[in-house]
This record gives sequence, C-alpha cells and structure tokens, in this order.
Amino acid sequence: MKILINSAAMFFLCALTFFFQYQLLAADSREKPNVMTSVSPITNMVQNIGGVHIRATGIVPDGVDSHTFEPIPSDIKTLRAADLIIMNGLDLELPTLKLAEKVKKKTALILQLGNRALKEEDWQYDFSFPREHGHPNPHVWLNIELSMRYAEIIREELIALDPANKAAYQANAATYLGKLKKLDQAIFVCVETIPEKNRKLVTYHDSFAYFAPRYGMTVIAAVQPSDFSEPGPQEVMNIIKQIRRTGVPAIFGSEVFPSKVMEQIAREANVKFVDQLSDDELPAPPHHSFIGMMAKNVAIMTEALGGTPNCMAKVDTGNIHF
Repeated sequence: MKILINSAAMFFLCALTFFFQYQLLAADSREKPNVMTSVSPITNMVQNIGGVHIRATGIVPDGVDSHTFEPIPSDIKTLRAADLIIMNGLDLELPTLKLAEKVKKKTALILQLGNRALKEEDWQYDFSFPREHGHPNPHVWLNIELSMRYAEIIREELIALDPANKAAYQANAATYLGKLKKLDQAIFVCVETIPEKNRKLVTYHDSFAYFAPRYGMTVIAAVQPSDFSEPGPQEVMNIIKQIRRTGVPAIFGSEVFPSKVMEQIAREANVKFVDQLSDDELPAPPHHSFIGMMAKNVAIMTEALGGTPNCMAKVDTGNIHF
C-alpha cells in the first residue's frame, strides 16, 4: 500500500513538473513585441523598462547627428515589423516619422514622447531653434525631471501593448525611475559646487535649453546657426565679446559636432574649450547608458566651470537587464 502511494505521489510530481516546464516553454516561445526607437538615449530607456519582454531596435546609430539623419532602405523593414514606434518628436526625426507613417502596419502606434510630455507653451525656442523657423528645441531628455516623464509614458505604452507583462514593466520602471531620481539629485549637488558666476553655458549646438533652467544654469550662447552651417565672422566676434563680458571660464563642444570655430573662439576669448559633451551618444562600457551619458556630461561640465566633479561618483550608471 505504501509503495502504491509513493508511486502515485511520484507520478503527480512528474506531471506537475512537466506542466510548469510546458508553461515556461510556451511563454518563452511567445513572440515578443517589436519596439522601434530613434535616438540612443530613448532606445536605452525603452530597453531598461521593457527588459527581456520586448525586442527593441534603435534606428539612429550611436554618434550620428540625429537632426540630419536620413533613414536608409533597410530601415523600412524595421519600421514595417514594429508593433510600437517610439520617437522623441518635436520635429527631431521628421524624415523617419514621415517614412514610418507610410510603411508601418495599421495596428502600430507612433509615440512622440516630447509632444506627449510637454505642453506646446513649454516648448523652447532659442539660438539653434528660432521660433520663426517653427521647429522647437527637441532636447527634452537632458532635463532629468522630463526624462522621468518619458519613462512613465514608455511604461504605460508597453503595458498597453503587452498587458500580460504589466507587472514586469511596472517593476522595471520603478527601479529605473529610482535611478533617474538619484541622478537628478546628484546634478543639483554638482551645480551647487560651481561658483555662481560660472553657472553659464556656451555650447556649439544648443542641446541644453531644457537642462539649464532645471538646474539653475543659463545658456548664454550657442555657436551653431539654425541651418547647421558654421557661423559667420560677425557672429563669431559677437560670441567672443559675450564670453569676455560674462567671464565664463569654459565653452563646450561635442565629438558629434566637430568645429574649428569653437577652438578659435576659445583661443581669442582666452577660455578652455571642452569638446566631450554629448546629447545623444552613449559612453563606452561599463557606463554605456543614458544615465552614464548624463553623469559624464555633468562631471565634465562641473570640473570645467570650477566645481567638484566627484559629486557624480555615487550615481549608478549601469543598466537594469543587460
């Protein structure tokens, strides 16, 4: 009798084990949603929140000027396969947006984060993005308070796309938002270490229009004209005079926008030229993340303007799942 009971129990355990293995196999074999993204910071946000439950593909290569990027024929296949297309919006990816609207599947949603996160009255127009041209400054994600809003919107859209994994998206987003909040707090600490008279930014491309007011800084000039050409001699002289007048100790460029003009301006104004800031190119591993990009930016900026860059030392720049 005892042997029969043990045999029945063993059979039940084997059947139960088989059932759970089958369920796991079925879950693994389900087709993951295809999520197409644009610039690297947004791609990285989506990867952290979507984790293992989505297949995320960034369409704008890391280090490529997102303003002038034109999709290539192979991108049509990516856009056609997408279940969700996530862009920054605010006219940043117009060629890609137009192509996506033509080739996407009928059920695929195009999500423009900047248009969703900001009211039109909060759009910024400035040196590189004058109001008369009609295209607002799109660099919303450099303001971490607004990038947290991006993360919340991404979470909700992934849940709508794939409700079966709602709990995972909520958990990932909670972890990621916690990391962003710590980054946001650290940036305030960094800026506080910069002498108040130095909390001014002169950049080549005007990427910091949303960043500066959030953290108590002022963008006093951007060198690159709105048509992405090099500035003329009179514009260069005006910027040099402005730098001398304000006493800013450093000006900033980017490897994505190499410019001999910035070197010339720095020499004639007798200030330091730092060409290592990035608005959308992620740093090399182990800091290959949006948070890593921002931590590096702020550390470089803080040191060049007379502050203490180790305020970023405790920021976790790692990704959640990869």
